[in-house]
Amino acid sequence: MKIKSLVAALLVCAAPAAFADTTAKQVPQTPEQWLARMTDMTQNMSAYKDPKVFIPWLNAVTEPGFYTTMGNNMMEPGSWLNMMNSMTQPGAYTNVAAFADPNVYMKWLAASMDPNFYTAALTQLTDPGKLMRWAMSPLDPKVLQMVMNSVNPNVYMKWMLSPMDPRALQLMMAPMNPNLYMGWAGATLNPGSYGDMWKGFMTPGATTALPTLPALPTFPTFSAPAAGAPAPFDLNALNQLFQVPAGQPFAFPFPTAPAAPAAAPAK
Repeated sequence: MKIKSLVAALLVCAAPAAFADTTAKQVPQTPEQWLARMTDMTQNMSAYKDPKVFIPWLNAVTEPGFYTTMGNNMMEPGSWLNMMNSMTQPGAYTNVAAFADPNVYMKWLAASMDPNFYTAALTQLTDPGKLMRWAMSPLDPKVLQMVMNSVNPNVYMKWMLSPMDPRALQLMMAPMNPNLYMGWAGATLNPGSYGDMWKGFMTPGATTALPTLPALPTFPTFSAPAAGAPAPFDLNALNQLFQVPAGQPFAFPFPTAPAAPAAAPAK
């Protein structure tokens, strides 16, 4: 019985690792890194495009440290300026347009039939260590720092000086920058913005080199009909069906009127 329990525990622990992304270095691993990505409008949809990226995101957003870090960052004007500046980048369009790629939905369809995906998701939600961290979150130093920042004069001084921040000046000058509109137009016309599948259809010249079509099959030839046999595909023979034969008397001639009776002689 102990061996069965040990094997079951090993399978549960190995499921998230089996479902983990091979490019783990490109995926944020801490709540702070995930918060930086989620406030970047050019990358904040990455967790919804790939189930293997969704699992680390689910692990991060269920940590209490994610929300304490979010509360501290909301008090910083620089965090809001970074997020608003990212909204003006052409990558914000590419970030959303990538959902036009059918490969995104094929990945989720495959994940819906993968038991490792469900096991990895349930493991993040039923982690005893994570439940303990939630229970002890009121004593977290980050929570105390967030509470003390609400009465910190330096926080209010940063908000008063935020209009002079270079990032704020960049945001105000963005509508007058022609490169902004050219960049958005380029992202709209770029086939790579819509996924790899659409490159073959939208790239100029991609459909000109068509493959050579196979030769059409040859149909069997029919010999000419024998003499006197009807030719069903001969138009002249078909026309003869609608011709009225000439020079033939009617089978039933029209009836003639009876002769008038002779007049009686006068007496």
